[in-house]
Order: sequence, then C-alpha cells, then structure tokens
Amino acid sequence: MAGGSGPRRFTVRAGEGLEVITVDGGQAGVLAAPAGVLRAIAPDQPAPQEGEGEALYTLFTADEHAGTGYRFDVLADGEIVLDLPAEDMMPDQSNAPGAYDLHFTPSPRGCGRLPEPLGPIAQDVRVPAATAVCYRVRKGEYIQIIDVDGRQCSDFLAFDAEALSRGQEYGLDATATRTVQGHALPVPGLHGRFLDSRLQPLVEVVQDTVGRHDAFLLACTAKYYDETGYPGHANCSDNFNAILVEEGLAPRSGWPAINFFFNTQVQDCGAITSAEPWSRAGDYVLLRALTDLVCASSSCADDVTEANGWQPTDIHVRVYDRDSAISSGVAHRMTPEAPAIMTRQSGFHSDLAAQGAQYVEYKGFWLPARFEGYGAVAEYWACRTRACVMDLSALRKFEITGPDALALLQLAATRDIRKLAVGQVVYTALCYPHGGMLDDATVFRLAPQAFRLVCGDEYCGQWLRAVAAEHGLHAFVRPSTDQLHNLSVQGPQSRAILQPLIWTPPTQPDIAALKWFRFTIGRVGGPSGVPVLVSRTGYTGELGYEIWCHPRHAHAVWEAVWAAGQPEGLVPLGLDALDWLRIEAGLAFAAYEFCSETDPFEAGIGFAVPASKTDEFIGSQALAQRRLAPQRKLVGLESLSNEHLSHGDAVYDGRARVGSITSACLSPVLGKSIALARVDTAVAEPGRMLEIGQLDGLQKRIPVKVTSFPAYDPDKSRVRS
Repeated sequence: MAGGSGPRRFTVRAGEGLEVITVDGGQAGVLAAPAGVLRAIAPDQPAPQEGEGEALYTLFTADEHAGTGYRFDVLADGEIVLDLPAEDMMPDQSNAPGAYDLHFTPSPRGCGRLPEPLGPIAQDVRVPAATAVCYRVRKGEYIQIIDVDGRQCSDFLAFDAEALSRGQEYGLDATATRTVQGHALPVPGLHGRFLDSRLQPLVEVVQDTVGRHDAFLLACTAKYYDETGYPGHANCSDNFNAILVEEGLAPRSGWPAINFFFNTQVQDCGAITSAEPWSRAGDYVLLRALTDLVCASSSCADDVTEANGWQPTDIHVRVYDRDSAISSGVAHRMTPEAPAIMTRQSGFHSDLAAQGAQYVEYKGFWLPARFEGYGAVAEYWACRTRACVMDLSALRKFEITGPDALALLQLAATRDIRKLAVGQVVYTALCYPHGGMLDDATVFRLAPQAFRLVCGDEYCGQWLRAVAAEHGLHAFVRPSTDQLHNLSVQGPQSRAILQPLIWTPPTQPDIAALKWFRFTIGRVGGPSGVPVLVSRTGYTGELGYEIWCHPRHAHAVWEAVWAAGQPEGLVPLGLDALDWLRIEAGLAFAAYEFCSETDPFEAGIGFAVPASKTDEFIGSQALAQRRLAPQRKLVGLESLSNEHLSHGDAVYDGRARVGSITSACLSPVLGKSIALARVDTAVAEPGRMLEIGQLDGLQKRIPVKVTSFPAYDPDKSRVRS
C-alpha cells in the first residue's frame, strides 16, 4: 500500500496474526480498528488511542528505517482501516511517499484467506479439494479462479451456452488458441483470448497473478492413475463427467482443459515437463466471458506428485457483475515475499490511447508497442527526421537522500559519483561483487545529498537499502516511480518544440542552453504552469529530452507537448520502433546486452567503469581483473544479406560457435540487417568475417562482418548537437 493513496479497508478474522511493515522507511501511518479487534504483541509497540468504540494506532515515524514491522493478534472478526497520509512529490523534490506491506499469518492449509473482492460479487462458488463444480456465466461477467491455499491446480472448461442448448458442443480449444494468438498461453493484452474450434473467442484473460499455467495437456485421467499404480484414484476428468452430464455433455476418458496454476513448460528437445506450481495463497486468474457460458472448474485430485504441493486443497470461484470496473494486468513481485502489484497505467495512458496506442505489458506498465494510423516504420522515421514523443514511465525511480546518500552511491555505482555536480546526470552500471551486472542506471544530482536513480529493475531499490544497512550508512532509498512519470521527446526538432514551451527561472538553464546529460527545473506554460524537470537524455541516438512530472499533471503536459509539436511533425512512438532506434545507436538493453553473468565490458559499456575511480565499489576488484583479461566483447555485425537475424542466434567461426546475437534489426536508415553480438575476443576485430548459424546452426549460414558500434552516428554528433 503506497503513501498518499488514501485510506484502505481490510477484513480480518479472529485467530489471524497481522504484521504491518514499512517497506521504504520514513512514512508515518495510522491504523484504525474497532475496539477489542487487535492486540499489539510486543510491549514496545504503539499503544492505541481509544475513543468511541475505536482504537487508533500511530505507526512509525519519518525517521523509521525500511523493514521495521509491528505485529498484532486479531482477537475478533472485523474491518481495519490503514491510512498513510502523504503529499504528492514534485519533480524537483525527493520526499517520495513510502509504502507498507500487510502480512497475515498463514492459516493452516485448507483455511486460506481469499483476496479482497474486485467488484460486486454475482456468484461465490467453492470447489472442495479433489472435486469439480459446474456453473453458468453471462456474457460480460468476470470469472475469478482463486487458488485458496497456494500450489493447487484447477482445470477450467467453458462451452458456448447457446450452442449447447441446440446440442452443439463448442468448448475451449487450446490448439486453436495457440495457433491464432501465436502464444503458448494467452496473457492480458493483445494476446488474451481463448478460442473454440470455430476460432470464436469464448473468454479473455483480464488479470493473472501467476503467469505459469498449462494449455498442452488433458485434465488428469483414470488411465494416468491406473498406470502409475493408483487404480480407482479420484481424477478431474471423471469429476467433470459426473457434473457435466446434466448439461447434456457426453462423458470423456480425458477432458481437454486449460489447467490454471499447473506449471508446465516445453524443453528445447520438445519434451513437456512439469514442476511444483508457482501460485501462492490467494493467487488467481480473472477471465471475462465473451458470450453466455457453461463453465466447470476442478480442484485437481493429484496427491502423488508435486503438481498440487502433494496435498489437494480448495479452489474458489467468484463471478463478478458485468458492469464492474476492473483493469487488466499481470502481477509483478519484486521478491518472492513481496505483494503482487498489478500492471498499472501511466498518467499519459488515456492520451496515448486516443492516438491509437496498441498496448503491451512492459515491466508492470501498459506501454504502446505501436500506434494505429502510424505504424513502427512511420514512427521510426519521425524520430530520425522530425520528432517523436514516447511514454517511458515504466522506468524505475528512487530518491536517495540522507547524510550518507553520496557515500551509498559511490559504493554502489561504477561511476565516480563524487564528480557529479548538482544539475548533472551520469550513466552508470550497478554490479554484483563478482562483476556481473544488476542493472544500468542514470543518476541525477538534485542537491549535495539528494540523488535520483533511474533504472529498469524494481529490485535496485531493495538492493541499495541492503547495501546501506550492511555498511552502516544513514541513507534513505524511497521509490518514486508512481510519483514521477516521464515523457520523452526525441528527434532533430525536439529542441524547437520544447524551447518555447518550457519556462525556467533565472537560476536554471533554459532549453536552448541545456547541455547533454544535464537537467533543468521549470514549468510548462509559464511561471504558474505545471512543474516539471527536463533532462537532456534519451534512448534513440538523436537530440532529445525527457520531461518528468507528477502523474496528475501528465494530461496537461501531454496536451501542451502534442500541440506544440504538431507544426514540427511530432508523432507518437512505441516500443517496436524504439527498439530499432536504440540498436542502431548501440544502446544496451537489460536481458539482451547484459545480465548478472555479464560485466559492463562485455555489455559494451566499459566506459561506465572509469579506471580513474580509486574508491572501492561493489564489484571493483572483480572488474579490475576482468578489465585486464577480457574473454568476450560486444561488437556490431553487418549482414551481407537481408536475412532476418534474431536475439539468441549463434555466431560461428567455421564450425566453432564463438558467440551469440544480443539484439538485431533491419535498419531502416542503413538499409541492411545489423546486430549487436557478444563474441570471443579472438574474433572481435572489425572487418572479421563470421557467420550466423540457423536451422540447427549448420544447415543455414548467413555471412556477417564484424563492425564497430554504434552503426548510426558513431561519433554521436546528433545527440550532442
């Protein structure tokens, strides 16, 4: 629960335990409960203020460190209210609200806590362990299939109710779904529907808190148990037969089903394997009926493998009214213990939707992949020749403050942060002790002991807090991602668009004077306009800027930028075109150019580890050794044909595999296929001829030439212009 989000109610039950934890530190809160419902466990915990049948607990202080928790026993059923009062953080500030986690003591298996309802409940259906239940759903209603205690599979069947009334059986067809959607299993977003054999969609996936399910196999069968030495064992197919006969469906030896929470995967050799489910108590899948349906859900009966954690438990089904306002998304957890956070929308979402945005889920946010009426090619050329605007709000931001803020970043970053002036930005790597990369990041210095770190991985904040605690540093690390959304304006005309739009006070540089990797603080629309921070940064290889604002000001910022940009040919840009731009510019991307097994030199960003930095930092000793004896190097590749190259393609020198492609595209501006690849240093010299191996690496070879990178504007004259 985030600070400043308003009071939130939670239902508690007698016998439970409750722990309230401050995730980020520095965030006060108030917990209200009916008198006699809660009892603090430790004597040093806050004493309640009693009044009018209610107990108020004041939780934590502005100096409280992250991870501190208060524990309570729940003495009676009731409702509690938690409020974390906080003001919005403006772009030039560092007072980001903190967040709390609520942990309820796990109940014994079979008595799990259900998640809070998502809307008005039309039906509540319990599926006891090792059984199945049939229920009807109307078009537009939502179906929530909940794993009550965790690690419990649930087969799901759905049939077109109107067709079934005519004696025609049209149920979910996994093969048709995979073929049409192009996905092994539908996910919320563009590929979110389950189809029948007529290729007609029956349900769509709206939310998913697990992301590991099965759409390959049958529901478990009597034959399976007979042949594994358990004749007569309860099974889902027979359980379905028993309840579906009343709907006029003939029995089957094995029912094709979508098995939610069943953890299966296809190995490279083609074999399908399974393992213990990822789902935990309260996890769920939310579907929306696209026609009137007859549905059936099971609680899988398997207690002889790890498929249900060795002990079948209940499944719970909730059906919500069709008019419920439920957003789509998948859940993200920063760590296994962290609460699930559903995919959210940025402050620019509705404005981008009005431009025809086709959204995909990206690191916990809905971001446009492309725009109808434009397309990736037109979006790309707008950036290279005129200007484009894109939503980069999914970047993670952290406010690092306190007496030891500089010391913390000097220890955590590969760059020499002591050299960073107020108003300056620096690109850096964050590394583990062995030299592998945690992430890349940019660091903004807002004040002598106030910094903003912008990166891609939510985990960086927790890692920084752990580093501070380990070294006894007095520094606060507060996430500000939901307080700062950012719009990137890139392209040759970006300065002309923003210069008359951004007002800056005399103490700050204006847009015309703003240098590369610097930022200014100003307002959109004059001295009384919307407060923003504007940095001269980007991810395209072109002159460009990023505008940082609070989400509640996002619409006003968008309208001003869009109106100012139309005379200059401004176009919205999605992730597809952005990928081409950054590959041409030789810019690294997490899980492609780097990971925890890759050091900054191998990722092509060795410049972010200056040899002149004499202070010890995390990974410095390992990186000093790796600098002297590099084994692999990131290089550019230029294809001698227009054959498609892909991330992961193997690079060969004769029959020897010497590396792999990290990123590739058909460059529009260069008119050829190019790639970034990590190869053995022995074959990394420019001009060296290598081959890309496809069709098992031997049957098809694509000749390529090693080049330096970036392939586009190698001296960065455009971005520095």
